[in-house]
Amino acid sequence: MRVRMRNGLGLRGLVVWGVALAVVGGVAPVAGADDRGPEADLAYHGLARMASGRVDVRFTPRNHGPSAVPDATVRLRWSEPLEDRQAMPEGCARSGRQVVLCRIGELAADGVGERVELRVRLVGVPSEVLLEIDTVWSGGAVDHDRLNDRQRVLVLDTGDEYYF
Repeated sequence: MRVRMRNGLGLRGLVVWGVALAVVGGVAPVAGADDRGPEADLAYHGLARMASGRVDVRFTPRNHGPSAVPDATVRLRWSEPLEDRQAMPEGCARSGRQVVLCRIGELAADGVGERVELRVRLVGVPSEVLLEIDTVWSGGAVDHDRLNDRQRVLVLDTGDEYYF
């Protein structure tokens, strides 16, 4: 199943509320915040492409294990601000001028999650943008290898695909 574009304000509000609680410590620790809990190894691989201020991103989450992740949320942060009004895919919500949060959901040990696809419009038409992707919530699982769940991709306004 793919994540599809939708303007579901109820789900968007729920995602933002859940992540906000996680950040202030009300729900679950940030991935790798301490050494207690099951161990998992989250990774995100995909591509980004920019043309005329529009950025398309698609990626697939993976859990290399050894434990399952009951729920996860990924943050996508752009170095340039996003336009105010944008349609977000189901499970994704804005969290500031340059940030989108997307719920990944449950990931089995050594499992692959559903692909996430989104398109955002940047303010103006910058010649490049730095996209940073990282896990902000892992449902209590600890990730000791944070290198593969943190991605930084410089995307030039060429229409070319940049893989991560």
